[in-house]
Amino acid sequence: MLDIKRVLASAPRKPEQTALEPLYTVWGERIAEGCESEPVHPHPQFERTSFQSLDGWWDYRIVACESAETAWRTAETPTDFEGSIRVPFSPEAPLSGVNRQLMPNELLWYRRTFPTPSIGAHDRLFLHFEAVDYACACLVNGTRVGNHVGGYLPFSFDITDALADGANEIALCVYDPSDEGVQLRGKQKLDRGGIWYTAQSGIWQTVWLEAVPEAHIESIEIDAQADAGVLELVVTVHDDESAANAGSTALTVRLLDGDAEALAAVSDAPAETAHADTGSGASEAGCASHALCTHRLVLDVARPHLWSPEDPHLYRLELVFGDDRVKSYCAFRTVSMEPDEHGIVRLCVNHEPRFLRGVLDQGYWPDGLLTAPSDEALAFDIETCQKLGFTMLRKHIKIESDRWYYHCDRLGMLVWQDMVSGGSPLSAWHSSYKPTFFRRSWTSCADDTPRRHRAYSAGSDAYRAEWTDTCAGTIAYLKNHPSIVTWVLFNEAWGQFDARSATEAVRALDPTRPIDAVSGWYDQACGDFSSVHNYFRPLEVYADQAQPRRAFVISEFGGLSYHVSDHSSLSSSYGYGSFTDLTAFRAAVGKALADADSLESEGLAGFVYTQLSDVEEETNGILTYDRRINKLNGDPIGEDPAIAACGAARASSQEGEQR
Repeated sequence: MLDIKRVLASAPRKPEQTALEPLYTVWGERIAEGCESEPVHPHPQFERTSFQSLDGWWDYRIVACESAETAWRTAETPTDFEGSIRVPFSPEAPLSGVNRQLMPNELLWYRRTFPTPSIGAHDRLFLHFEAVDYACACLVNGTRVGNHVGGYLPFSFDITDALADGANEIALCVYDPSDEGVQLRGKQKLDRGGIWYTAQSGIWQTVWLEAVPEAHIESIEIDAQADAGVLELVVTVHDDESAANAGSTALTVRLLDGDAEALAAVSDAPAETAHADTGSGASEAGCASHALCTHRLVLDVARPHLWSPEDPHLYRLELVFGDDRVKSYCAFRTVSMEPDEHGIVRLCVNHEPRFLRGVLDQGYWPDGLLTAPSDEALAFDIETCQKLGFTMLRKHIKIESDRWYYHCDRLGMLVWQDMVSGGSPLSAWHSSYKPTFFRRSWTSCADDTPRRHRAYSAGSDAYRAEWTDTCAGTIAYLKNHPSIVTWVLFNEAWGQFDARSATEAVRALDPTRPIDAVSGWYDQACGDFSSVHNYFRPLEVYADQAQPRRAFVISEFGGLSYHVSDHSSLSSSYGYGSFTDLTAFRAAVGKALADADSLESEGLAGFVYTQLSDVEEETNGILTYDRRINKLNGDPIGEDPAIAACGAARASSQEGEQR
């Protein structure tokens, strides 16, 4: 039966634009105190020693512009800048030092200098951006080295030919329409409130330099086949066009497992060769003339050590191509949908059924917004969930930094990865009211007509094209991570369109993982899960949606709210059932989790509890927004020892100066 009181209490309401109270995590506090951690390589699965971080203080300027939507491509670098911004934090984030909202009619400029690195005569220097929201043009010493469109995936530019002797200047011009556009943007909104969070703009992940030989490894596709005991690698390289035969350089791969003798494979000739003169994807950039070559290598691995949540075993990989050396890792495990001993379809890891105890993870931070304050903070969230008995994190409508997935790989946390949503403004009727009051609508509404596209905020051709391209890019970017066990395509009819076709396309791109095609409602009877959200009814396995060939999951539920003073962004709060008594809150959360656990025997394959942490007005997290209080067990996080050490060192230094 529908809980009308809870529905009414949770109804969307007009946000109050009250200023957020400043909140800092222990890691953000470290940064604010001037004690930043040593930079870590952004890609542990594709690591060279030439990594050089450009994070830190840059100049910035925000410029009003009537035609910002097009002007960012050709705008001239300003002659003066208005202040400093701490990269990689967006200007809206407290840790940026700016605390200002970029508006759709404004352009955000960045500038910094760096000395020319010492590189070999035949090396190329690449400038990497892990993520910039949303569109940007990059200039080096006044030369436009490339443009990029898309706010969630990494990109790079070859800046070798633009370098000068001595100092070099990078200038970046950014345009972000936020929710006034139809582009992919996740939970960001200019009018934040309730389930919508502060919109952020500009650079929001690491910026770095990397020197690579002209003949170098471009990418690796890893297919570790646990059942067959085979490791297949597809390695794409750039070979020097000036060589007598393109692709003549040998590629060597070594697989290492602790102190065991390394397995090695050598490929002397590429399986495929193609000429390339420009970048690919959504980046527009020139690059050196080269041949793009694909090598396919196979290593036999007898009785591989399997990766599992209890034993997240990783093998090391070393790749050598001429003078280029790349370190990586892989894991052997299978993910499949199979019936258990009672005939109930479940997600299986290494053919063992897993009851998924998941948590919804928005990936927001009070001091960094979409940007985690440190690498340690990323690991903390994962480890905390494991300690609480959860085995899966659903990364919600966000592509996280690559290191987050690395931590999941090494810690054994299973991941359901959402695609990022966007499109035109949501219809409250189609996205909220109708599915809340009429459960029959969950299985009776199509999504493959222009009228339905418009109803689900997917009427824009540009949006549908971007979603399709970014979905493919997300899979290509993340598919090597063993922790990812499911792709989630659409959430609560938000930007949903042609789910059947999307499922077929994703299956072709990655046949090794299950797909949750439609999470919430408006199921199209495709994918591997019947995936429902249940915030307002007693938890149960719906017989009309429990199908023999698909697993039944409650992919969101709970959302119970408890506001912790001094650890919340606002005095107001939002959730799906609020409590003013901590004991009652803990009892209610415990009962909700126990109720979900009890449904395993009735055919439930797993659940996702909402949510890991509070986010701004939403106070329905297990942790407070600043990650300082665990509401379920009352454990305070306490002061980070590194902060205390930093403060003591600074005090000692100041005392010495006074003397």
